Amino acid sequence: MEKERNEQTANIGSAKKPKMQFDKTKTYTIEESLKILGEHKKNFSQSYDLVFTLKNINLKMPENKISREIVLPHGTGNEIKVGLISNDGDIKEADIKKLEGNPKVIKKIIKQYDFFISDTSLMTMVGKVMGRYLAPTGRMPKPIPPKADPKNIIAMLQKSIRIRIKDSPTIHCIIGKEMMTENQIKENIETVLKEVKAALPKGSEQVKSVYLKKTMSSPVKLAVKW
Repeated sequence: MEKERNEQTANIGSAKKPKMQFDKTKTYTIEESLKILGEHKKNFSQSYDLVFTLKNINLKMPENKISREIVLPHGTGNEIKVGLISNDGDIKEADIKKLEGNPKVIKKIIKQYDFFISDTSLMTMVGKVMGRYLAPTGRMPKPIPPKADPKNIIAMLQKSIRIRIKDSPTIHCIIGKEMMTENQIKENIETVLKEVKAALPKGSEQVKSVYLKKTMSSPVKLAVKW
């Protein structure tokens, strides 16, 4: 009897969770998509991702290679690190001078931060020493306007994501975490849709499809009303 109970317990523990049930040939509203994805649970807090596939965009033309920051109403739910390049900040003038000719250390520093901001007085030096390594990552520092409080700029960037169109006609960005409410995710999605439309030369005409997914889920195709 005890052996039978143990086998039943083992079978329960090894039982596979049901797969997501939805028609992959259809498109869904944001609300419908969130309900479908809400049934897909894992033993960790998954991220919500938006994936855009684009059309009629010539990436050989520099003007079509887009890099833009988008401030999300509710942030991503992830920790966003902003490096302050200033004599009162994380990276000082003396630090930049020491970095000259040391690409390994420069690349290591760049990986530690999602965004950089810099005193205007240091921008030329940053460009000379770090520019060739910052530019390919889209992390060239934003200059701090005169009399602006860096704390306010940092707070804004900590709620931001970066979208980039470089070598492939796609955009992939994180727009939230499972810990957030459906309404927060919805408002973040709406903001990204609006900003992507504004960033593209021909707006929504160049968007072939938009998908919403979680880290480990199947993508759900959105019915977007532009």
